[in-house]
Amino acid sequence: MELRDAVRRRRMIRTYDPGRPVPREVLNDMLDLAARAPSAGHTQGWRFLVLDDITSRDAFWHATSDGEPDGWLARLRTAPALIVVFSDKGAYLDRYAEPDKGWSDRAESRWPVPYWDVDAGMAAMILLLASVDAGLAACFFGVPREKWDPLSAAFAVPPGLRPVGVVSLGHPAPDLRSPSLRRGRRQFEDVVSYGSFGSG
Repeated sequence: MELRDAVRRRRMIRTYDPGRPVPREVLNDMLDLAARAPSAGHTQGWRFLVLDDITSRDAFWHATSDGEPDGWLARLRTAPALIVVFSDKGAYLDRYAEPDKGWSDRAESRWPVPYWDVDAGMAAMILLLASVDAGLAACFFGVPREKWDPLSAAFAVPPGLRPVGVVSLGHPAPDLRSPSLRRGRRQFEDVVSYGSFGSG
């Protein structure tokens, strides 16, 4: 499948068929692709936590949500597989203190943006595109900041890893259309400029 087709067919799905698991070999193929995402200094500072059994998924939802789930979350909890995507800032600070990069310290102030998060986001995007190729549905969502510590405790997350987001995966079930889609897609000319953002 061409990339253009995958991107155009890509949409966030929040309701899955819980009776149809995602085979491990499919997950491994997708993760192999995600692990080939571009990264600053070829640091590859991402880590993936795969939760594809009822016990680990329940532990995830217990650690990251409160009380009875609302409609959106109840639908999302039908996903038979979750992949938590982590970034590792320390790996980047270490990598760029190596001789071939020329920085003699690990100063975070040298970084114009947190490329550890950017790179993890690119790996997550590859997972989303790979889901289309695998005939699966997917959704990317975040973990609330106040739930990072419970998440880390529940899954023995190594120090220094930050959850950039979660990709839910599975076979789609009838879903509700997101109210956000009423906004429509921004026009090409509204988001692309050549040469300058100036009007003249």
